[in-house]
Amino acid sequence: MPGRADDEKFMAAAIELSRTHLGQTGTNPSVGCLIVKDGEVVGKAVTAIGGRPHAETQALAEAGDRACGATAYVTLEPCSHFGKTPPCANALMAAGVARVVVSVTDPDVRVSGRGLEMLRSAGIEVETGLIEDEGRRALAGYLMRQTKGRPYVTLKLAVSADGMIGRLGEGQIRITGTEARAEVQKLRAESDAILIGIGTAIADDPELTVRIPGMEGRSPIRIVLDPLLDLPKDGKLASTARQVPVIVVASEAVSPLVADAEAISPETAVPGVPPSAEEGDIADLAETSSRRSALEAQGVEIVYCNPYHPEILLPALGSRGISSLFVEGGAKTAALFLDAGLVDRILLFQGPGLIGAGGIESPVTKTDMPPGFSHIRTRLFGDDSCDEFERGL
Repeated sequence: MPGRADDEKFMAAAIELSRTHLGQTGTNPSVGCLIVKDGEVVGKAVTAIGGRPHAETQALAEAGDRACGATAYVTLEPCSHFGKTPPCANALMAAGVARVVVSVTDPDVRVSGRGLEMLRSAGIEVETGLIEDEGRRALAGYLMRQTKGRPYVTLKLAVSADGMIGRLGEGQIRITGTEARAEVQKLRAESDAILIGIGTAIADDPELTVRIPGMEGRSPIRIVLDPLLDLPKDGKLASTARQVPVIVVASEAVSPLVADAEAISPETAVPGVPPSAEEGDIADLAETSSRRSALEAQGVEIVYCNPYHPEILLPALGSRGISSLFVEGGAKTAALFLDAGLVDRILLFQGPGLIGAGGIESPVTKTDMPPGFSHIRTRLFGDDSCDEFERGL
């Protein structure tokens, strides 16, 4: 039987494998599974893109007869219910696996503990909680949506050496180097959705896609907080909405105004009545309606949900199957989620340069984190660093 060090080594490999399909498995979690016999990996797999097949069945298929008497290392408790595929617990039992090691117990009420009990009842040795903290980090989006009905929120900030994230009136300023920016591309690829405010959308005209060669198809859904439908119809986001989805979150107050504008026609004018202040209001309504029509013609989806109340927005996103949300800009949007206490992880990239006068101050710094956040690690990317902070899982 493998020792503790071997168990941890194989589970760490399974967790790393699980990360390869983050953001690509729909509402299903991205799970890693290794089948190990006599110290050799005889089968390994990650949940398929789209969510099926599951990792266990693929790994067992690769192992074939060698799965009999082997140990299965699985990052999440094997499912025990019949859905669109048979239970993975049944597949492990049928393959004759002797031992199953699990990192994280599944909080899904259809599974929680049942998969483990099925395995034990079949005489299979079961161990749980192996390097669980890392396992939970890899499954954070799935676990958050299962337990709290909302996406796991990661806030990314690029901060200069003097604590600034940009300069007023100058749009996007390059703060970090090539290596750090490539890491941000990977983080986007691991996320279900990415979010910015309308100020950043107008000032920077970002595309927010994944530009790593071969990974372009992993671009997340792009979300813009845009209360008055000000997103430029000819900007990069709207222009690419048919290739990568764009959701504009508009104020609920705009929806009836747009409907009112659409109900107004030239025939409603009263002959001989002089212009009034109300005509200006009508013109504003018509303009708002026109902006909506232009965005929808580009393929942009408009959702009416108070954009400045993340406690309402996040459950709405969770109900759409969005498990992980990457908040990338700007200062007001970052502060909005921080003030609401709805940021779960902060990635603070720091470059060596200074911005100086006119700089936009970062809402957080390494020495000034909101209560409840712990420093997890520091990574280096060329001349830049990235400090990761996490709210207790």
